[in-house]
Amino acid sequence: MDWFWPEGFLTLLMVGGFAFGAFALKLPIAVAMSAAAVLGAAAGGAGLPVRHLVEGMFGYLDTILIIASAMIFMKSVEKIGLLEGLAAWMIRKFREAPTALGLGIMLLIMFPGMITGSSTAAVLTSGALVAPVLIRLGVPVLQTAAAIAMGAIYGMIAPPINLPAMIIGGGIDMPYVGFGLPLLICTVPLAVVTAFILLVPFLRKAARDDEALEAELARMERNPMSLRLFLPILVLVVLMGGERLFPTFWPGLGMPLDFLLAAASALLSGVKWNPLETATEAVRDALPVMGILMGVGMFIQVMTLTGVRGFVVVSALAIPAWLLYISIATSLPLFGAVSAFGAASVLGVPFLLALLGRNEIVVASALSLISGLGDLMPPTALAGIFAAQVVGETNYFKVLKHCLIPGLLTAGWGIAVIYGAKAIAGILY
Repeated sequence: MDWFWPEGFLTLLMVGGFAFGAFALKLPIAVAMSAAAVLGAAAGGAGLPVRHLVEGMFGYLDTILIIASAMIFMKSVEKIGLLEGLAAWMIRKFREAPTALGLGIMLLIMFPGMITGSSTAAVLTSGALVAPVLIRLGVPVLQTAAAIAMGAIYGMIAPPINLPAMIIGGGIDMPYVGFGLPLLICTVPLAVVTAFILLVPFLRKAARDDEALEAELARMERNPMSLRLFLPILVLVVLMGGERLFPTFWPGLGMPLDFLLAAASALLSGVKWNPLETATEAVRDALPVMGILMGVGMFIQVMTLTGVRGFVVVSALAIPAWLLYISIATSLPLFGAVSAFGAASVLGVPFLLALLGRNEIVVASALSLISGLGDLMPPTALAGIFAAQVVGETNYFKVLKHCLIPGLLTAGWGIAVIYGAKAIAGILY
């Protein structure tokens, strides 16, 4: 095949077309990425490669199924009132212990992101749930929104579901196995530090008797806490844990079926809810993320077809070591302004190849952490914008200002994990 343009030009054309469609034309991220793939294929002399576009579209089918089923599970847990009940219990239990309360609330914010792999899901579920309570407890509005945004990003990166790590691993045919401990090392220290920066100082000053807060807690406790409410969580832990602990005789059902079975067990919780409506709502909420993954698949497929992917990899390999770390800390979050998933696929894969020789699982975990910062980068800034909305703040830049220090710490910690990947792997494995 004769190429019309060199790979460097095609790289700029595809990335530029992507950015123009997303920012200037305000197209949905998935549509902008698909259009950039078509543009790159045409400029590269491949015409309209329907076969490659379709193959790319389904390149992340496994991940898409995980997202859809995980969102159904998360919605079923939300419908039976488990999240609200947990939040109310936590506040009553640890109201006199601000450190424990701050750490517990941060974990609660992270939980939906850990299950779905989406920071948006975390902000709009547990983030929206705890926002009014945190404000009642004395945490300022902007700090509340910043804590929700950062917690949602850490949840997106924490195990068991980390979509950027899956995408980076898929780029070099590395299975998503053994990521649990490295991802915990990447996220848990940052979540603790962020809680101490944004939540704990204000919780120490919280009023102890507040009628409005008591009314809010009473509303959240509409379904009395019981073991039956925890049934979906227990079923999920048994299904996933059994597959990992006893692989020789435990049936490997796969994550999508694990999530669906756990969601179905919520029907035995004693709380009435409509499974069909819940599943429909969950899939509708997950469609933007699933669409982005389809667009990312087409984009990467065309990059491979036209030689752009190889050009990017070779360029990354040619970067001096000291400049490589600076490039990772800056370019991954900046490109993630359009999509953290796009940053993981377009830049995360070549950066991982440039760092071969270190432990690839630990490095991929750290790269996924840094790419997650893209959800704070304007103009899209999904985590920042939605966190501002749940607290009623119209100017999300005020929220991003309070995310600056945790964000810098996140980038620095990610680089430190990459630098010490061999030592960390020697301890873990």
